This record gives sequence, C-alpha cells and structure tokens, in this order.
Amino acid sequence: MSQRIVWITGASSGIGQALARRMAADGWTVAASARSVDALNALAAEPTAGSIRPYPLDVTDHAACRTTAKAIEHDLGAIDTVVLAAGLHIPTVAKAFDVSGIRSLVDINLMGVVHCVDAVLPALIDRGGGRLAIVASVAGYRGLPSAAGYGATKAALINFAEALKFDLDHHGITTQVVCPGFVRTPLTDRNPFPMPFLMEVEDAAERLYRGLQGASFEITFPRRFALILKFLGILPDRLYFWLMHKGTGM
Repeated sequence: MSQRIVWITGASSGIGQALARRMAADGWTVAASARSVDALNALAAEPTAGSIRPYPLDVTDHAACRTTAKAIEHDLGAIDTVVLAAGLHIPTVAKAFDVSGIRSLVDINLMGVVHCVDAVLPALIDRGGGRLAIVASVAGYRGLPSAAGYGATKAALINFAEALKFDLDHHGITTQVVCPGFVRTPLTDRNPFPMPFLMEVEDAAERLYRGLQGASFEITFPRRFALILKFLGILPDRLYFWLMHKGTGM
C-alpha cells in the first residue's frame, strides 16, 4: 500500500488529537499541527502503526500556514487528506459582551481555516485530487444560547465549505464539513450546563474517520442530536425561541 499522508490541525487535544491517533493506528503518516510544541512531541512519541510527525503552527499566522504546508510536502510527500480541526470556544453573554473574545474566535475558528485552505489548495488542484475536511459544529445550524461568537464562526465554516465545494468538485477534490455535537474535550469540560448525547472523544474520532472514508459532504455525530437540531432549525422563529428558552432556562 502506498504511503497515505494526512495533515491535521488542532492535533494537540480533543478530536484532532484523537483522530491523529486513530489514523496513525491505521497506518497513516500524520502531520500533526497545533500551537503546543510539548503536546505535539508527546503525541509523536506514542507507538503507532504509522507515524505522527509534529509541525507546530499557529493557524492565525497566514504565512506560517503556507510554510508549514510546504514543509510537510517536502518532508513527507503529497498530502492526501487535510482535516482542519483547530478551534476555540469562548461563551458570549450580553452582560459581559467582549469584542476581543469574538475576534479571537473569528481569527482561530474561521480565519485559521481560511489560512490553511489557502496553503493547501494550489497543490490539491494541481494534482486533481485529495480530500479537504473542515471541522465546524452543530452550533452552526442555528443560534444557541451563549454561543453568539462561537456559533457565528461555525455557521460561517458550514457556508464556506458548501460554497467551496462547487469549485472543488470540478478539480476532483472531495470537500467535507464535520459537524460534531457535544464531545468530551478540554473545551467542553468547561461548560456549566448539561450536554445532551455527550460523546467520548475516541468515539467521535472513530465516527469522523469513518466519514473520511466516504463521500458524504456532511459528517455529523451523534446523529440523533444533529437531527434534533436540524429539526429545530426549520421551526418558525417564535416557536424556536420559545422552545429554547423553555428547554435551556436561558
């Protein structure tokens, strides 16, 4: 079997880290990026069937994203699959409205993806193939309590991936958007509210990996939770807001 190379951002923790482990266990060569050098080095030192190579990166640095993508292809070969999972969650509440927090969310969650897409698209288009997976969230389906900043970035990513797919279809590139529900990670551990259908991160990574082996545009899990939110998304506004107020107490 020829060498399979995947670039995963946000690989120092959460879904990105668990996916890096899962794909390396299946023989992939994983280029793992995140800001934490120590976490990446520890991940790369783990025994796997494939290998994990650390490429420290701050996705808000556009030039660094281009440099990192070129370094990966120089060191390892052509990137087959790109999974952009770097992300940040900061609650947004009206009484403590914080422009700087929302700017950080936009810089990391949205522009970080844009920077990495810019870094990999020329090579993918030249080769006429590959896979680009953008990790958004079910929070992007419709506005949720305390998620004005976070949800806005995830909604933007869903729209970004949908619009980009039209062009990339013509270049033989598989475009996918990943919309997880609640997954037990260091980010969700901070949530002070009950999280329905909470998944363990290893289960989420398994579902994501299976989705990467298919052709469906959207990869979402847990499916029941996603279906509930999709249903809520088509309700009339008055009914939607009444149900959310009643159900969340917010």
